[in-house]
Amino acid sequence: MKAERDRSNPRLVYLIPERGLERATKRFLTERTNRCVKCGSAFVSHEPLFVHCHYCGALVRVAAASLLDQELFEIRSGVRLAS
Repeated sequence: MKAERDRSNPRLVYLIPERGLERATKRFLTERTNRCVKCGSAFVSHEPLFVHCHYCGALVRVAAASLLDQELFEIRSGVRLAS
């Protein structure tokens, strides 16, 4: 049951789970690409969880990738210190 919300303030944005899920599904890639989805550059690198564009700086998540593999990649490459 959804609670009634006051709609008198148009600048107030409610953070509800449905809104977050809608935005998240638009930002994930279903598979890895050889080009950046933002600028079209071919200067990209593939991480276990992300496709990183070195030209525009875009970092796009791959939907079916493992978070554990990404964590191990970051620790082994020196991007993040092991805790």
